[in-house]
Amino acid sequence: MAERRRVTLALTGASGAQYGLRLLECLVRADVEVSFLISQAAQLVVATETDWQLPAKPQALEVFLTERLAAAEGQIRVFGKQDWMAPVASGSGAPGAMVVCPCSTGTLSAIATGASNNLIERAADVALKERRQLILVPREAPYSSIHLENMLKLSQMGAVILPASPGFYHKPNSIDELIDFVVARILNQLGIEQTLLARWGE
Repeated sequence: MAERRRVTLALTGASGAQYGLRLLECLVRADVEVSFLISQAAQLVVATETDWQLPAKPQALEVFLTERLAAAEGQIRVFGKQDWMAPVASGSGAPGAMVVCPCSTGTLSAIATGASNNLIERAADVALKERRQLILVPREAPYSSIHLENMLKLSQMGAVILPASPGFYHKPNSIDELIDFVVARILNQLGIEQTLLARWGE
């Protein structure tokens, strides 16, 4: 039996929680095992921008997400911000790819400087030091010089900077289609098959 692919998904406190939640749904449907991390600020954003009522405790949140998304048992693993024994905290245990979606500019800065003050920052630091795939999805406007400098620094380290900037060439008819545009681009970067958006020219 083939081993299930593993991805770390972190939600931080930028607007655009819908992108991260939709990506989680698509990863589950693609039979990916997800290590799920969420900041306290992201919990507030989710409550403000969506109808999702996420439990605060990791264990309760894991049960909630598993049931809501009809995930297999153990497919979604939720870790708290100070759970330093989580697999994502070490290069010997972390999944091969990590996505921070949405990525706040504060998290962007912390990752760029190697702060590692919480598990999200540490997991991203692990991805960088192990030369693994790290995709950061900032949602901010306008970008300051500090933001741009941090993005350049991270890009030079090997991270992919994928702003939540949906296109319109597919003639979207709904907000959901705009969300799917960005999520499809993330899935393409991860090499996961998706039917949300046709590839250019197809």
